[in-house]
Amino acid sequence: MKSILACTLTAGMLASGFALATDLTVKVNDVRTPKGKLLMAVFDSAAAWDGKAEAVAKQALDASAGAVDFRFTGLAPGRYAVSVMHDENGNGKLDSNFIGMPTEGYGFSNDPQVMRKATFDEAAFAVGADSATIELHLR
Repeated sequence: MKSILACTLTAGMLASGFALATDLTVKVNDVRTPKGKLLMAVFDSAAAWDGKAEAVAKQALDASAGAVDFRFTGLAPGRYAVSVMHDENGNGKLDSNFIGMPTEGYGFSNDPQVMRKATFDEAAFAVGADSATIELHLR
């Protein structure tokens, strides 16, 4: 009897764990050149967004002029924000000119129209139990 109960509980936990994982597709539009890589990070908190904790997921994909699709699997339903940068020259950072304006493409989920890094709340969106797709545009 104990082994049947243990198997039932284990199967239930596994099934519920799988039911709580979802996929997120992020379409990045307005990629101006096929040079370099697009670097994307997915954050689940303001602390992570501000660099005080780790992103829940990261990916780097080759750039392709026009649009590039990222796919993240196994995310728990919740609130997320996404940032992306187009590292055209492969130096691992967002380059800027002498007055601090970015010279490489960057973007945030929700495409907030701000002249600074968006806040987590400005970029945050909800992901439910079903797969989700969002779009953003590079600046």
